[in-house]
Amino acid sequence: MSRVLEGQHGHPSIVTARRRDNVAVGDVIVRHRLATRLIHWSVALTFFVALFSGMPIWTPLFSWMAALVGGLHAARVIHPYAGVLFFIASVFQFFHWLPDMHFRSSEKGWFGPTLLRYMRWETEPSPDEGKYNGGQKMFFYAACLAALGLILTGIPMWFPLWFPSLLLREICILLHDITFILLALSVVGHIYLGTAAEPGTFRAMTSGTVTRVWARFHHPGWFRDVTEKENRQQ
Repeated sequence: MSRVLEGQHGHPSIVTARRRDNVAVGDVIVRHRLATRLIHWSVALTFFVALFSGMPIWTPLFSWMAALVGGLHAARVIHPYAGVLFFIASVFQFFHWLPDMHFRSSEKGWFGPTLLRYMRWETEPSPDEGKYNGGQKMFFYAACLAALGLILTGIPMWFPLWFPSLLLREICILLHDITFILLALSVVGHIYLGTAAEPGTFRAMTSGTVTRVWARFHHPGWFRDVTEKENRQQ
């Protein structure tokens, strides 16, 4: 068994995925290197800790969630710190992904009906589809803005004595709730699109690799760039 695991950990695609991305290795393409995946899962982990500790504080309907973090008192202690860690992880994610998240002129149509059609799986990838499509870029910016909105509205609730204005605190509570609801719904869609809707996608955030068939179908422009680089190096 140990020899099998050693062989798997020493596979060229696994080794390459630890330090490089956008490179073809045998039958797979490295989509996300190890650093990218660690940042992604740090954001995900802190988000869900904040969610499970925040929901029982938000409404008694989710009081059962408090047991997941040690009770309601523990939830009140954990939630703000989890929120701060989520924001910090999101900052790292923003600057790490930013170079790949610039909108091209052909992607401006995503701001509207195209996004809804994408969520319903009614669109076909563009022949020039890059590493990330317009919908993924929109989710990236929306999630980062949501993290900023949650920390800004959360601080007055965490330190109410620093903000004596009752109106300000009430506005922060309202905006905090709205931002959370929108982000949570977006995360559900993100998980759906990354698993059931597009089989073969989830492995990009586990092993870091995708198949050539997956890349050619979902992101043909990116696939073309990677394989052309591969051919030049041969």
